Amino acid sequence: MDKNSITGAILIVLIMLGGTYYFSTQNPDPKDTKAKQEVTSTSPNQISKTTLIDSVGNKVQKTADTLPAYWAPYGKGEEKFITLENEKIIVKVSTKGGRIAYTEIKGYKNTNGKPVVLTQPGSSNFDYHFLYGDAEISTGDLFFTPSETPAVVKGNNKASLSMTLSLPDGKSMVQTYTLKGNDYMVDYSLALNNMNDVLPRRINYIDLYWKANLLNHEKDLKITRSHATIHYKNQDETPDELSESKNDEEKFKTKTQWVSFKEQFFCQTLIAKGFFDKGELSTVETEDSSIVKTLSARLSLQYNHNPIEKYNMQFYFGPLHYKTLSSYNLDLERQIPLGWGFFLIQWVNRFVIINIFNFLSSFITNYGLIIFLMTVIIKLALMPLTYKSYLSTAKMRILKPELDEMKSKVGSDVAKQQQEQMKIYKKAGVSPFGGCLPLLLQFPFLVAMFRFFPSSIELRQQPFLWATDLSTYDSIYNFGFAVPWYGDHVSLFTLLMTISTIAYAYFNSSLTPQQSEFKWMSYLMPIMFLGLFNNYSAGLSLYYFLFNILTFAQQYIFKIMIDDKKLIAQIEEHKKKPTSGKKSKFSQRLEDMMKQQQQLQQQRGKKK
Repeated sequence: MDKNSITGAILIVLIMLGGTYYFSTQNPDPKDTKAKQEVTSTSPNQISKTTLIDSVGNKVQKTADTLPAYWAPYGKGEEKFITLENEKIIVKVSTKGGRIAYTEIKGYKNTNGKPVVLTQPGSSNFDYHFLYGDAEISTGDLFFTPSETPAVVKGNNKASLSMTLSLPDGKSMVQTYTLKGNDYMVDYSLALNNMNDVLPRRINYIDLYWKANLLNHEKDLKITRSHATIHYKNQDETPDELSESKNDEEKFKTKTQWVSFKEQFFCQTLIAKGFFDKGELSTVETEDSSIVKTLSARLSLQYNHNPIEKYNMQFYFGPLHYKTLSSYNLDLERQIPLGWGFFLIQWVNRFVIINIFNFLSSFITNYGLIIFLMTVIIKLALMPLTYKSYLSTAKMRILKPELDEMKSKVGSDVAKQQQEQMKIYKKAGVSPFGGCLPLLLQFPFLVAMFRFFPSSIELRQQPFLWATDLSTYDSIYNFGFAVPWYGDHVSLFTLLMTISTIAYAYFNSSLTPQQSEFKWMSYLMPIMFLGLFNNYSAGLSLYYFLFNILTFAQQYIFKIMIDDKKLIAQIEEHKKKPTSGKKSKFSQRLEDMMKQQQQLQQQRGKKK
């Protein structure tokens, strides 16, 4: 097995691991905070004030006009928005339903240069459903009274906003939002005070309905949709998620710690300080180009008929930033696709790549330069393995004439060829796997980078050379039409990566004679990669391009360091040494396999 065959295998695996990413430029206006009072139910990105939609798309008709007499006075009012703001986010709470209607993430812009808005009036709902007699009441139909408007919060200070629905005889429903100065978390609680006379004894749960039409902030809608889904964490379990590639549903009766509506680089997460008792989740892709996906959750809160029932929760509105999410110790960081399914890849990302990246970005602001320095550091760290692989390849090249002579003597008996080949390798002190194993040890780093760059929010909207955003493709020319397999644009970093990979394959083939099937594979795979990576992160293509350039430099240095004449002398000297009869377990197994293969071939020959 030579270097190009390993490269081909790696490329195939990477293609299997990857997907076709796609993106969009359309965005709703994040400053439009005016309530949308009258809308039609045919528009998937709008929520009618008279229609509630549950997590599987069923419509529950409830209007203020049809509320029971007890609740009817609270179904009338004027919708107002009360603002909570700190150094990280802006949250606007509506008096209608007492819910968060608008969230803006500070410090981030959408593709149109406007602030990133996760929710806005008309794009989401968050309300509770419970029975009153035979009627189903939704808090989304009721108007709450706000407490005093708090000021902008900074540092370690806190500010709270209460939304209260005061009922007769000291009964009330109170939703309280608390915001700390420098945090993406919003503490939230629902208190039901003296509600036993209102809520029937037969109910044991109050259902929370949460639905959001994800607004697009990125360059291309298709790739944004390929990242959007619901993540959730059940009690004592590893976080799980619904499908990203198709509409999906999930129902469970286990206790759930958190549910998160995840986009490509941001998320909205609802965390129970305790547990939700059961739930239903769904994701739906709409035809509306202004909406990424519609995500829904129905979660049940246990109601024990106590005089005061209080449910404590938290909201996270913010970026999918590894260090930020991991600081909460809730496994929220597992929403970032870092290769969690394979422990070596996730370890490389968590303990090596992210730490190097954060260290360099602490004093360097140019992320193209950071990627270059990361490439240099990784290449230097892997140089001993690369050198060992190159040395083994050089020895195999020197032994090739002897192997060709052996094959001409042995003939077409493959099993016999393999046995004689192993004898030649052993006598010369060469391991046939010496070139493969070092490259296989580098494989987790290749795949880790494949996972890291497209999901790194630090690269989002960071320019380098002609690329305006390293988190997405660097188009230098748009065709105006889609070319099958390739796309509708030319990504220059991907083109440079492909050219350098083909050049490396040609250079390497001139150094190491190969079998013909490996030669065409080494040229075909980079071309296949060209179509795959054309829509990928420019940062990833830049990394692989720089990796190839540095590999050229390494190969040149190794060629100077390794003298073929001295290597031949070493091999000849090793041949003179008496061979030990002791074999390694691996060599013995390999030899036994060859003997079995030879016996099978002989048996087949006799049958013929």
